[in-house]
Amino acid sequence: MAGEPQADCLFCKIVAGEVPATIVRETETTVAFRDINPQAPTHILVIPKVHYANALELSAAEPAIAGDVLHEAGLLAAEEKVDATGYRIVFNTGPGAGQTIFHAHAHLLGGRDLQRLV
Repeated sequence: MAGEPQADCLFCKIVAGEVPATIVRETETTVAFRDINPQAPTHILVIPKVHYANALELSAAEPAIAGDVLHEAGLLAAEEKVDATGYRIVFNTGPGAGQTIFHAHAHLLGGRDLQRLV
């Protein structure tokens, strides 16, 4: 059921503390942790604690939590000191876009020139 933890979801297991992650920030509604395969010097995943398969489903069902994800990504950009040089917040939706874990999440990328990264 949407919104409920899924037993087979890696990110739900991270939220529950069942799988370790390098957590950099946690709020009542989100968890942020370093990507294990970083594509930039700063590569942090910001996930909602509730389970929705993608950003569209999250924003439709829980718009305030979708806003929390974006807000936390912005705060982390400042904490990581990439806000002045530029950063990206990316939501991949569907396998064709590179989504491999079907729990909505934002990638915060920064710390290098991202103009060629699409």
